[in-house]
Amino acid sequence: MRIGAEPGRAICRTALVLAAWVLLTACGEPVVTPVPVDLRAAGSTAMEPLAMDLAKAYSEQFPLVSLEVLGLGTEYGLNALRSGEADLALVSWLPADLGEEWQATAIARDGIAVVVHPSNPLTGLGLLQLRDLFSGRVYEWRAVGGRGTQGEVQPVSREEGSGTRAAFEALVMEEHGVTPLAIVAPSSRAVVDYVANHPQSIGYVSMAYLSPEVKVLSLEGELPTPQTTGRASYPLTRELWLVTADPAAPDVESLVRFALSAAGQQIAGRRYGRIR
Repeated sequence: MRIGAEPGRAICRTALVLAAWVLLTACGEPVVTPVPVDLRAAGSTAMEPLAMDLAKAYSEQFPLVSLEVLGLGTEYGLNALRSGEADLALVSWLPADLGEEWQATAIARDGIAVVVHPSNPLTGLGLLQLRDLFSGRVYEWRAVGGRGTQGEVQPVSREEGSGTRAAFEALVMEEHGVTPLAIVAPSSRAVVDYVANHPQSIGYVSMAYLSPEVKVLSLEGELPTPQTTGRASYPLTRELWLVTADPAAPDVESLVRFALSAAGQQIAGRRYGRIR
């Protein structure tokens, strides 16, 4: 059974909206009542915090549209968009075969943080060392300088369909597979929970989920911060995308524009790197 088997589903019913108030001034005609709009965004758990923060800020300007955010993985989000079950897909690793009928807009940069138990004396790794640990080629901490940490390394990976896993495999593993002995977790939060309770473990998570419960390692001398991911100097930097139909519906397009506005980028910069 996979660890952290909570649904990984965050539902944010926050008012978001795009509605036109039509004022008819001639002959005392009545004001047309605005029609509520329901939007659904589905996909990457790494993007849940960003999507909910944007929704909260947008609601202050447009209070009649509700946005439901379902964090069930990048692949789920793209499938939901294609089937018409979602208006936007939250995508943390863009597939090469997206298709011309969809448009992808990068709205932030995330760093995939490598985390260990706070008792682990390591402070950093190189990319080749990280690959060796997750492929199973190196299975003892002492082989990478983990003095004081005894026993075998326990890698913690993400599930199939996760954009974070796809990004990690592309940026770190290349043609090497993650060891089948790795623990599989359904979300960044689940990875943090496991690593926080298992001193031998090592995992990778969206930087938005970092907490004092775990220790983040530098990679090639860089730590994942909004600054290092914003300028893409951190080795495991990836874009976060909103994927919509092309062309997008007006209310959906308005939300995308807000994410790229100065206000939207200020929100993105609280947890992630800005895209502009």
